[in-house]
Amino acid sequence: MLVANLTTMAYSHAHTVALWMFQEAGVGWDPISLWRQMGILAKIVVIILFIMSGWSIGVMIDRWMAFSAARKQSRAFAPAVAGALREGKIDEAIRVAERNKKSHLAKVVTAGLQEFKAHGESNDIPGEQIEASRRALERAEAIVHAELKRGLGGLATIGATSPFVGLFGTVVGILNAFREISSSKTTGLGAVAGGISEALVTTAIGLFVAIPAVMMYNYLTGRVEAFDVEMDNSSSELIDYFLKRRGMIRK
Repeated sequence: MLVANLTTMAYSHAHTVALWMFQEAGVGWDPISLWRQMGILAKIVVIILFIMSGWSIGVMIDRWMAFSAARKQSRAFAPAVAGALREGKIDEAIRVAERNKKSHLAKVVTAGLQEFKAHGESNDIPGEQIEASRRALERAEAIVHAELKRGLGGLATIGATSPFVGLFGTVVGILNAFREISSSKTTGLGAVAGGISEALVTTAIGLFVAIPAVMMYNYLTGRVEAFDVEMDNSSSELIDYFLKRRGMIRK
């Protein structure tokens, strides 16, 4: 228990001690001072990390807006198209789908309905019409899945690589610290403060970029998987509707 308390106290005061030591060494902690103290390579690393951060934030916002619009329009689309199909109004169902173009369900259902209609309605609907509609639904699902995942691969890459980019800046900062020791022939904190500050800043920025990117990638991937399940269910229900309609026409 005593060891645990001592460890907790040490961690709680570590940040304060580090700040005091770097202040004694003449290292500024505001962003402008830190930027001025960095070398060229460290600045390049920071710029790259900020570009990666900006790109990942753009992907997050774009996917969030797209998913929200898809969810909102799908909630309005599902009951409307179901009512039209119950009444046998395929043309009306297609018009409802075309009014909800951001809905992932509407994109898939439209493809199946248009393929079904393209073969024409007759007293003897061949099985090929159902199979053609099934293939159209599968193609539409694949296309919509790719659209939903747009940008997520890059987000995963940023989440995986940005810590290593920051680590490169860390290595550069440590090398600069050793170079300062070699050139000044001293081993005091003042000789290595600049290099260590570079190392800490680039490491922190790398983690700052990576953590949100990984978290949002996992969240958005989960949303895509949920959309895939909804599209599969809608496709199956539409095929069932086509089969029932064929049976009713034959009777």
